Amino acid sequence: MKKALLSILLGIILLVPAIKALAAEGTISTGSQPQVSADNKGTIRVVYGDKDNIFCATSANQAVSFSKPVLVGHVANMHLGMSRGPQLASSDNYSVITAMDKSGNIHWFRLKHSSSKWEKMGVLNDINQSAPEGLMGLTTDKNDNFYAVWLDIRIGQHNQVYFSKLMAKTTAWSKNILAYQSPDGHVCECCKPNIAVQGREVAIMFRNWLGGSRDLYVTRSADGGNVFQPAQKMGTGTWPLNGCPMDGGGIVINSSNNVQTAWQRKGDIFYAQPGASETLIGKGRNCSIAAAGAKTMISFQNNDTLKVASPNRKEVTMVGKGSFLKTILLNNNTMLCVWEQDNVIKFKKV
Repeated sequence: MKKALLSILLGIILLVPAIKALAAEGTISTGSQPQVSADNKGTIRVVYGDKDNIFCATSANQAVSFSKPVLVGHVANMHLGMSRGPQLASSDNYSVITAMDKSGNIHWFRLKHSSSKWEKMGVLNDINQSAPEGLMGLTTDKNDNFYAVWLDIRIGQHNQVYFSKLMAKTTAWSKNILAYQSPDGHVCECCKPNIAVQGREVAIMFRNWLGGSRDLYVTRSADGGNVFQPAQKMGTGTWPLNGCPMDGGGIVINSSNNVQTAWQRKGDIFYAQPGASETLIGKGRNCSIAAAGAKTMISFQNNDTLKVASPNRKEVTMVGKGSFLKTILLNNNTMLCVWEQDNVIKFKKV
């Protein structure tokens, strides 16, 4: 009997390293739909929405604590909820926030890090009211060049994938270009497109609508977003669906220039690289992905339980309760998680 009990206890102990213990969580403020980024100097910013207002909180101590949130700006009738909300990217000297109003315009704000003052800069889309769906992605490289992707209806009032970039030391976004147009009339209308960049490589992931299936596709550019290649489907499975999953997944390009994606199909989270079969991560939805160096982590929720996992599931962490979990990997081999819970922005280092 004692030997059996000892074996059970030993088995439990051996399982413990696979699931990390919960760390203490902190609160930033009331709000929803947080996004998080770190600039080249390691300063962390969390942006979120509260009604029609955009707020940003800052941490200069690796997310031990955050400053009192500052008001970035006001966008009348701002999209907020279901992955619709302010987007954030931080580079060397600047941070940029975009926010979409319900009439279809993309407003943008810029912070010069040396001034600590957010400025409203204008509108990103060059056709008035062309983006009423309110779904977009934003990223940057390390040299103050910013890149945006969004769903746009300027072609026949049907959603297609559009792209623009903001080059360093300029204040005007480039001419909006069509990155992908579905031959079946439109892409999935209510899933957020996402974008990643590494050097001159730009990768856009979006949920397509082809032959009645709503699968994730990636289109890539090798010249900084001037020309995009034909889109490539992620994974080998498919999802015939007469409806919208409202779940766009996430994409990164790691330091080895490998495109990595995470997305949901039929209530399961998958990890995939272009040209390879998908790997099942677990049950859930609303996933995103973060990478730094050789490490990659996928965040997702299963009902109201928030988790992060490595692509091979050798490392799994239970984060907490809530929704809309976003993460970044920090320099000290820890990860910062931010999410919303009952209209409150939470954070935790794991």
